[in-house]
Amino acid sequence: MDSLIISPTEDSPEVKFTTTSNRFVISGESRPENASKFYTPVIEWIKKFEDVLYWRKNERGDKSQIIFEFKLDYFNSTSAKYILDIIFSVKKLVEQGYNVKIEWHYDKRDDDMLDAGTEFSEMVELPFEFIPH
Repeated sequence: MDSLIISPTEDSPEVKFTTTSNRFVISGESRPENASKFYTPVIEWIKKFEDVLYWRKNERGDKSQIIFEFKLDYFNSTSAKYILDIIFSVKKLVEQGYNVKIEWHYDKRDDDMLDAGTEFSEMVELPFEFIPH
């Protein structure tokens, strides 16, 4: 399966879901005019990647760790809904026994971004690793 790479714009984040490194990163600012149009392909890609994980695990015995990194500087309320949908997709992978970790990066001066990550973690009942910078 091909990696998913979406270049950032002034209003939308960069998406780098690299299948060879098992690192899936969303970074930058997220305030696209049409959040559904931006995030729906990302969520669909994760659903398709689930088939790849199944094959890797059951055919090759691969239990490599997969890391989802959120490195967001800002996101609006509409984006928050889709970010939460992505995190719920990740939770589904965890529940299926895949070795998945979520890293939530935030500026150590930005309490709001830390609080947002904490709320997401609590809402999906999934531990995050919080990484200040």
